[in-house]
Amino acid sequence: MMLVLTALGLGRGLDMAVRFGVPPEGEKIRSLVDERLAQAMVEDGAKISVEWRGEQKHLRVISMPVDMLYFNPDTHRIRAQRSLDPEQNRVLEEEPWSESAQAYLHRLLRCRPSNPNQTDPDYLALQDELDDVGQREPGIISPDGILVDGNTRCAALRDLGIRDIRVGVLPADTSRRDINSVELALQLRRDRRREYSYINRLIAIEDELADGRREEDVARDFNIKKTTLQQDRWVYQLINEAIDRSQTPSGAALRLVDFEDHQEKLRELHRDYSKLAKTDRDAAEQLKESRLAMVVLNYAKTTVRLAEADFHTRYLEERLPAELRPSVQESAAVSIPGLEDVEILDATAAVKTTQALTDTLLQAKAAAQAGAKLDAATVTQADTLIKAARKTFDAAVKLAGSNAELQKRQVAVPARLTDAADHVNQCAAEFAEAKAKRALDEDAFDDALITLKASLARLAKQAGRTFSSPGDGVAWLLDATREN
Repeated sequence: MMLVLTALGLGRGLDMAVRFGVPPEGEKIRSLVDERLAQAMVEDGAKISVEWRGEQKHLRVISMPVDMLYFNPDTHRIRAQRSLDPEQNRVLEEEPWSESAQAYLHRLLRCRPSNPNQTDPDYLALQDELDDVGQREPGIISPDGILVDGNTRCAALRDLGIRDIRVGVLPADTSRRDINSVELALQLRRDRRREYSYINRLIAIEDELADGRREEDVARDFNIKKTTLQQDRWVYQLINEAIDRSQTPSGAALRLVDFEDHQEKLRELHRDYSKLAKTDRDAAEQLKESRLAMVVLNYAKTTVRLAEADFHTRYLEERLPAELRPSVQESAAVSIPGLEDVEILDATAAVKTTQALTDTLLQAKAAAQAGAKLDAATVTQADTLIKAARKTFDAAVKLAGSNAELQKRQVAVPARLTDAADHVNQCAAEFAEAKAKRALDEDAFDDALITLKASLARLAKQAGRTFSSPGDGVAWLLDATREN
């Protein structure tokens, strides 16, 4: 039976129903919904359009008490934030319609995605708008009162003490799969006021792909290129691996929300990693580890960019204090499944050393922000380690920045001459035309040549001091500017 349902695309919906069931007041809500839908049909009232199983469907809008509806436990708006409190999240998974679970969802809907201890400014703005002008757009609910769209609006209306919310009602046979599909389709409309946070968007993409959809179809729905989707998937995998690596013996770990504000750094890391990996996989791994460490230490994007493949060995290694210096790492042989007696090295010693430092920082960051979950001495020790790392990285970054600026100047000198040559070539091309049209200002041209001569003389003076054995170009410059 389940195989047939899965083939029909209903398996996931049934799985959701098994996990969450019908809300305890579901039948009572359905009765009230039916009554108000009948009245709305008589009055031929307002409607709202949604994408429903591949086509547009027009839903009648009714008014429902905000306290009667249930926040959607599956909403992608707060998926990453759910794990902030493991105990509350467990309750949410086991008893999603309980008062405690619904109160947890209400609190998360107010939170700033990157900092759950702060109220989201967008939430406060929504409250102000609802208070000033009322509800403009209706939400969407399932027939038994689950909020499909409008979870945040419902939370804000409750906080304002407003009793009712206008909602469109999905058809009677709505499944959990339908709820998720409608929510996602509504969120991806360009006119949505409050977008998913970066991490919640990554989760939504993975959920769609896990449902068996093709990358190109999901990319189209999210209004991004397939290459951008693949980049985001790489970043999401990197984040989850970093969280696994941050696990400490005492049980602390980083969370998805800890990476919320690092979108551009991680996307740029993917671009540079992918480019370098085509020619040198080990160098790409070292670049990735050094930049991930700098993300953990919360450096700005322009600073993270300074960490190239040799950052650890060239600028950092010799400056690391004893408590941060990784033990000597060696490559180890690993067997290849299915190929007897064939072994390869897992990674170079340099890569493993860089990884070891990043692991230390990931775990220290997890412990430092664990707060009351760990003893005070452990948190203090971790915080001290992070500060020591930041101090060491600051010195390394300063050197890397100075070297990058020097390289930029070295490249800039010949580049400026090439640009000057382009301008002279353009001048030569326009000279004849200006002369033919009698538009050439000969005096101004002569003055410009004198300025050019003086500039070349200054350049020749610098070149003469620099090159003891000048090449053909420098020899020409010295000869051309030599006074008779």
